[in-house]
Amino acid sequence: MSPPTGRSVKDCRVLIIESEYLLGDDLAKALRALGAHVIGPVIDAMSVQHDGFDVAAVDINLRGRSAFPIADELMRVGKPFIFTTGYGAENIPDRFQHVRRWENPYDLEEFTADVAELCRSQLHPLLAV
Repeated sequence: MSPPTGRSVKDCRVLIIESEYLLGDDLAKALRALGAHVIGPVIDAMSVQHDGFDVAAVDINLRGRSAFPIADELMRVGKPFIFTTGYGAENIPDRFQHVRRWENPYDLEEFTADVAELCRSQLHPLLAV
């Protein structure tokens, strides 16, 4: 099997944690169109098995609940993720300053390219160097 190139997310398992169903569904459709295996959108990610996905897209505000505990757990287990949010960078705790952040509204093509890069880093770590 050849390594993924370009915007491909083929065979990557992407968890979408999003409280706005329509937005999460748009993300899921865009990623599926590129060959990703999408889990979600879900609101309660703590019930998802850590080995069930490669990367995650995490909405910061889950119907009034902070997703930072979920992000802490993702960091603890070494799962890369991207924040999706309507909030500015000043609302992100310092411990997450290294995490990529997409502010609504964002371009789905650019978002999926960013997810594809994270997928490549997980599925083919030597290519991400």
